[in-house]
Amino acid sequence: MPVLQAPQRDQPTAPDDIEMNQPTSRNGSRSTLLAVEDTEFLLRDEMRAIRFALEYNKAELALRDWGIRSTIIVFGGARIPSPEQAAAAAEAARTDAEKDVAAKLRQRAEFYSIAREFGRIASERGGAFAPRHRWRDNVIATGGGPGIMEAANRGASDIGAPSIGFNITLPHEQVPNPYITPELSFRFHYFAMRKMHLAMRANALAIFPGGYGTMDELFELLTLQQTQKAPHAPIVLFGESYWRKIVNFEALAEEGMISPLDLKLFEFAETAEEGWASLVRRGLRAPGNGGDTIG
Repeated sequence: MPVLQAPQRDQPTAPDDIEMNQPTSRNGSRSTLLAVEDTEFLLRDEMRAIRFALEYNKAELALRDWGIRSTIIVFGGARIPSPEQAAAAAEAARTDAEKDVAAKLRQRAEFYSIAREFGRIASERGGAFAPRHRWRDNVIATGGGPGIMEAANRGASDIGAPSIGFNITLPHEQVPNPYITPELSFRFHYFAMRKMHLAMRANALAIFPGGYGTMDELFELLTLQQTQKAPHAPIVLFGESYWRKIVNFEALAEEGMISPLDLKLFEFAETAEEGWASLVRRGLRAPGNGGDTIG
């Protein structure tokens, strides 16, 4: 198994004429603090644009340091359990109601297994291991949380490949899953900046069953493809029966709200291999030259 090693980088240092961690003045005023030290100042409403820039650049520079040029984004529900979690729920079930819940969890866990396998396949075949002129392509990236996100990161981790997690700060804290490459585990305050990072490097999108968050990301990225505001990126939806139950895509076309051609922006798949084959067939760009495709 390849061994994942972080790229060697120079450690950042402060400019020679600045001494960090200066104390406040004798009268306790914060005015003597450097701007970068004064969190009260940085958190003012008027500094929101600066905080946007900081959130963008922190992730941007780290991804550049790792040579990550493009990604395969995996979206899906945070409430989908791992097979281990589903088995534990089944073992603990005593009442009929608990057994019914455990049975549903076991069904959902099948998508976790598929997402994990997909993360492994995409990492093996997509170029995450093989930087060319220092750049890596098609690295697995997720929203960083549990469920399907964890599964995809775990699949990459299974074979020692790097993977990315773009986590978000929520009122009920969402903890980054343990399978993200530590140096590529990011946390955002602004949903907009997180979404931008998810979308801007995407060579392909793999969407598993999920709730509001998954729908939000799916339709935003479908809109970017529909309006050609983003480079071509094939999209695959796993679990056709789920998606046809939740969204009547054909009705949108029948009502004239989208073009019939917009229905061709995505395909359905049931297995990890089917999903990978769909992305490849529909133009997933290969490592190296941006217009090539993967065989």
